Amino acid sequence: MAMANIDYDFLMKFLALGDSGVGKTSFLYQYTDGQFHSQFISTVGIDFREKRLIYTYRGRNHRIHLQLWDTAGQERFRSLTTAFYRDAMGFLLIFDLTNEKSFLEISNWLEQLRMHAYSEDPDVVLCGNKCDLEAVRAVSHEQVRALSDRYSLPYIETSACTGFNIRQAVEMLVERVMLRMENVATNSELSRLMTQTRCMPNINLPSSGGNTVRLGYRDMELTEEQQRSRNCKC
Repeated sequence: MAMANIDYDFLMKFLALGDSGVGKTSFLYQYTDGQFHSQFISTVGIDFREKRLIYTYRGRNHRIHLQLWDTAGQERFRSLTTAFYRDAMGFLLIFDLTNEKSFLEISNWLEQLRMHAYSEDPDVVLCGNKCDLEAVRAVSHEQVRALSDRYSLPYIETSACTGFNIRQAVEMLVERVMLRMENVATNSELSRLMTQTRCMPNINLPSSGGNTVRLGYRDMELTEEQQRSRNCKC
C-alpha cells in the first residue's frame, strides 16, 4: 500500500504477556470491544486485536493504529511467541492478583523480554488484573510495590471484567513509547520498528476460539523465525 494512503501517524505493536489464565485475552477484548467474555478459552499460539485512537501528547493529537497481540501463556508455546517479541514496541505484562504463582513468574517473563525484545530495557507496563476480586486477593500491595520498584516498572491494577483501568493501562504504555520515540535518532532498533513500510505477508495463526486469524497488515515484517512458525501445527 502506498505511503500516501496511510491514514494514521504511528503504528504501534504491543504484546500482552503473562501466565495462562491471568486474563490477557479478556483484557484485550475489553479494550477493543468494551466487552467481557466470562468463558475461559486458553489462547493457542498467538491471537490478534486492533484499535485506532487519537492520543494527545505534548499538546498535539496523534492518530495511532494499535496492533495488540495476545500471546499464549503456556510454556509449550514459548518458542513461538518469543519470535514476535523483537518486532513489538511495548509490552503489557499481566498477572492475576488472585494467583500468587502468576505474580512470582513476572521475573521470568522479564528475563524473556531482555533476551528477545528490541532492547534489554523495553517499554513495559505491569498490570495486576482481576482487582475486582479483592476478597480472594493473593498478592499484597507490598509485594507488588517491591517488585515494581526493583525493576522500575510502572504498575496499574485492572479488571477485565468491569473495565476498570483497562484503557488507562494501554495509554500508559502508549505514552512511554511516545516518550522513547522522542529519542528515536539515538535508538536504531526502535527507529527500525517505526519506519518499517514493507507489507506483511498473509499468515495463518490459530486463535483462542479454534478459528484462524488471517492477517495482511502493512508496516510489519516477519523474521526468519516467524516465517518458520507459519507452518506450526501446535
